[in-house]
Amino acid sequence: MTVNHLHKINYWCTVSLSLPLRRIMVLIIASVFIFNPLCAQKEKGVIIKGNKNYENKKFDEAEKDYKKALQKNKNSYASQFNLGNAYYKQGKYEEATNQFEALTHKPAAEDSLAKVYHNLGNSLLKQRKFEESISAYKNALKNNPNDEETRYNMAYAQKMLKHQQQQQNNKNNKDNKDDKKDQKKGNKDKQDKKKDDKNKKNKDKQKQEQNQISKEDAQRLLDALQNDEKSIQDKVKKEGKRGVKVQIEKDW
Repeated sequence: MTVNHLHKINYWCTVSLSLPLRRIMVLIIASVFIFNPLCAQKEKGVIIKGNKNYENKKFDEAEKDYKKALQKNKNSYASQFNLGNAYYKQGKYEEATNQFEALTHKPAAEDSLAKVYHNLGNSLLKQRKFEESISAYKNALKNNPNDEETRYNMAYAQKMLKHQQQQQNNKNNKDNKDDKKDQKKGNKDKQDKKKDDKNKKNKDKQKQEQNQISKEDAQRLLDALQNDEKSIQDKVKKEGKRGVKVQIEKDW
């Protein structure tokens, strides 16, 4: 996608002086024959130099030359247009966009305006601003319906816009799936936590019951031991009252 050719128009400039009225009148008349041609010649020379640098692919030097020409005549349509081209060739697409955008608001022939919109569309396309570039190409075709290159660029921009929208839709669908997956995982985590809490409560209850049973068993065991001890003591006392039977050995 190339930008349209360098622009060439008539060159002129104006001067303003603060002098007495009679001298002003004389100088105004003289300026028509002297100053304007001189200014135009200087501006034209700088633009020609810039165009040579542009054709030799020295786009940074061409940029400087067109800016110098604009210092001599800030309203130079050719300098502004060619400066936009120099920006574009250097990959300064935002600067090129601003330059061509400004020119769309200036009066110009349909052919010149078509070139401005064409180059504006190219600058926007390079920034992947597809909707804006399509709008620029449409304006270019309004001013020059027979420009096939503009028509091709617009079709390409429309295709890229469709692809971009499809990618965005895919991304949104993926994000939605991820959200649902995270939500499902969150619900599962909550259920697992609830289940763990319930299991913990059951274990604590079982442990408590076990502790309680152990205490009861210990009490029963203690009671049994106490009963056994009492029985033994009662038996000893009973035998003590009857006396102890002693066996006497025979004397041979």
